[in-house]
Amino acid sequence: MNRAIRQRIRGQSHGAITRLVSPGDLGQTLKPFVFLDFIDADIAPGFGFDFHPHSGIATLTYQLDCDAEMEDTSGQKVLVRRGGLEWMQAGGGVWHRGSLAGSPHVTGFQLWVALPAGLEDAAANALYVTPEQVPTIDGVKVLMGTYRGLQGPVPEPSPMTYLHVRLAPGESWRMMLPDRFEVAWAMVFEGQVSMDGVQLSDELVVLTERGSAVEFDSAAGAQLMFGAAQRHPWPLFLGNYSVHTNAASLANGERRIREIGSELHRRGQR
Repeated sequence: MNRAIRQRIRGQSHGAITRLVSPGDLGQTLKPFVFLDFIDADIAPGFGFDFHPHSGIATLTYQLDCDAEMEDTSGQKVLVRRGGLEWMQAGGGVWHRGSLAGSPHVTGFQLWVALPAGLEDAAANALYVTPEQVPTIDGVKVLMGTYRGLQGPVPEPSPMTYLHVRLAPGESWRMMLPDRFEVAWAMVFEGQVSMDGVQLSDELVVLTERGSAVEFDSAAGAQLMFGAAQRHPWPLFLGNYSVHTNAASLANGERRIREIGSELHRRGQR
């Protein structure tokens, strides 16, 4: 039995960015996937985000056609080339910033993953992945988790899979899901796909919890992001930049990011 469509979302645009998932709304349904931003826009030189904090989550930033200069308070400063990844496991607290370069246009995603109780208070850990380190098979890039025997370069904090799927004209894509992956969604960001006779484009779909497979067809070609996971079993305690499993961890994370922010201010970096 295939998974069916449960909900369709177009998100809300804020300038160049479309917010599809937030911790206070759809993130409650899709946890551990608690936040998803999509950008597909022309950009000015230096477009990006200044130093800002996180705790209790991990962020995965993926830009398809634009390089990104990234820096974080764990001491790393790197250039992530188009098609590469920035994985920032914020844990107990971190700040990072980035600016886009090398292209007048950017198509990309930022995903937040809620961390399990054993990791939400841990030291921050950043991983920067080159495009060559992202395994690809038959048009599918494995960003996180496993797919057809390939292991993504990002160590998933709990059981999950995150893929970039490119469909050629007339192609179908089918994936078998383990029973424990109750959460599943797809975001069609280029072209159009058909699922159970429903035409989808420029939207995110939440899939039903039960079913052994997902299947999409595309007559003219398409691209989509796909995520599936074991459900995050903890409640979400929300701060401005933080998501934790309990009030005490949230308070600790917010205290830690205030301390790091004060140090950045002392250095004149914010």
